[in-house]
Parts: sequence; structure tokens; C-alpha cells
Amino acid sequence: MNAWIVFALAAAVITLICISKLVLLLWDMKKMREQLTSIKKNFGSNELIRTNTHHKELSRLTDEINQIIHLYKENERYLEQREKQLKEEITNISHDLRTPLTSIKGFSQLLKNSHLSEEDKVKYVDIIQGKITVLTRQVDLFYELSSIDSSDHKLEMTSLSLKNIIEDKMLLFYEDFQQKGIDVELHDINESFILANEKAIERIIINVIQNALRYAKSYFKITLEEMDNSVSLQASNDTSDISKEDLPSIFNRSYRKDASRAAGQLGLGLHIVKQLIQKQGGKIEAQVEKDIFTLQIKFRKRI
Repeated sequence: MNAWIVFALAAAVITLICISKLVLLLWDMKKMREQLTSIKKNFGSNELIRTNTHHKELSRLTDEINQIIHLYKENERYLEQREKQLKEEITNISHDLRTPLTSIKGFSQLLKNSHLSEEDKVKYVDIIQGKITVLTRQVDLFYELSSIDSSDHKLEMTSLSLKNIIEDKMLLFYEDFQQKGIDVELHDINESFILANEKAIERIIINVIQNALRYAKSYFKITLEEMDNSVSLQASNDTSDISKEDLPSIFNRSYRKDASRAAGQLGLGLHIVKQLIQKQGGKIEAQVEKDIFTLQIKFRKRI
């Protein structure tokens, strides 16, 4: 009889303990649900789910939920940042297209003047053609950027002479540098062969040259250095327009140094350079030291 009493008491105690644990577990789950409701209402906060009972499986569940919350918040922040960048890009694109279009419209209206001299007509037509060239170049850049970002944009790699490409492209801009009074130096430009895509390398070199043409004050220098597994191109120029504060954003496609300048777009050209370099297994860095802006590009060496 005593044994049955002891057994009944033990069963009652065990049942009471189980019920207490279940009640605590249900209470903890209720609190977790309340925390989730609070997090939904205040999603911008850093609040996470907490458990008070520290039950092993419930703690694991809490950790999993917190990881999902963290990933979701990270994705929300990324989408907000991307939306902001997209708005900046649309603003920049609108500016880049509106400026030459406004000039074309203005000079086209001037051409309607019957008292306009032939000399002025020729001058205005030249200006209009120049603006059309700028407009076409901008549209080509936007199309090119869209192609680069496409996942199916593959680059066929071949053996190329970096020296020949640099010299050929520099000749295209020789008169532009002369007109701006910028001294050009090709230093240690030895025959260096790289493994790359020809069109992509040509675009990279042209964008680097155009960037120097836009921002250099008195000189532009290109140096090649052959290493074990790469060929390093260093392009440097003096400038008063680019500072160390610009470096973190200099390769962003939405970045522009000065929106009020017709040539103020900086990020799109250098953004394309970086994308093309990375697609070919290379690297690019930018530095500013004592008003000297330097781009250092590493290409894959043909071995």
C-alpha cells in the first residue's frame, strides 16, 4: 500500500513538473510571438527574438528565426541602397542626355534665322554635330554598361600586345592633349603580352585616357611593369579635381564629381573599366597622393 502511495506521489510530482515546463514553454512561445509582432511594427530597429526558458530546441529555433530576420533586414537595406543609387543614376542619365539635347534644340532654332551669315550657320552646324557626337557616345556607354552587367556577356580571351593597344589609342587623342597643353609620357612601354579580350582592353584604355584628358592639369603618364603572373599598367596625372574623399566612390556608376559640369561624369567610365577588368581576372586600384591621381591596373599575363 505504501509503495502505491509513493508511486502515486512520484507520478503526481512528475506530472506537475511536466505541466510546469509545458506552461513555461507556452508562455515563452507567447512572448516570442509578441516579440515578432513588435519587430514587424518596428522593423528598422535591431531587435531580435529572445527566449527566457533556454530550452534546447526552442533556443535553436530562436537562432534560426534571428538569422532569417538578419538576412531579411540586410536584403531590405540593400534594396533601399540600390533604389537610392537607381534614382541617382536616372538623374545623371537625364542630365547627360538633356544637356546636349538642349544645345541641339537651341542652335537648331538659331539656324532658322534668315539673317544668319553662312559663317555662323557652319559654326552652329559644327556645334550641333559635336553635341550629337557627345549624345551618341553617352548612349553607347549606357548600352555597353547594360551589356557588361548581363550574365550572358562572355569575353573571349586571346593573346594581345598591351604596348600596341596603348600606342594606337593614344594617337587617337594626341591632338586633344595638345590643345589642352597636357604633356604625355609613355614610360617603359615595353612589349608586354596579356591574356584578354581585345574590344574590352581597347575600351579600358580609351576610358583611362579620356579620364586623364578630362581631369589632368599639365601631364599624363603611362608606365608598364611586367611581373611574374601579371602586367601592371600605371596611369597617373596631376589634378585638382579628385581628392582622397572621392576614392571610395570613384568606381560607382552613379558617381559624378560635379553635376554642373558637362564633363562631370566620372563614375560611369571608370565603373566600366572596373567591370571589364574584373571580368578578365584583373584588378584595379585608385590612389591620390599630393594632387597626383593614379590608376593601377593589373592584367593577366600571357604565360
